[in-house]
Amino acid sequence: MPKLSPLKPRQVIRKLKKLGFEGPVPGGRHMRMVHFETGKIIPIPMHKGKDVSVGLIRTIIREIGITPEEWLKL
Repeated sequence: MPKLSPLKPRQVIRKLKKLGFEGPVPGGRHMRMVHFETGKIIPIPMHKGKDVSVGLIRTIIREIGITPEEWLKL
């Protein structure tokens, strides 16, 4: 099984759009991706020069209910 690696916020947004999420929508300190059918809201940190950590990617994967293998195929 390939390992997850840190991604740029735009890469995370692109993958979430493939799963039916819309956005990013501004809100608070982070941008948010919204899935209107399920009502799920996923915050994405957009800090200049910083990647989204593997731990946060794992949390996002659990929240949306897919496997790491499915995430890597997106």
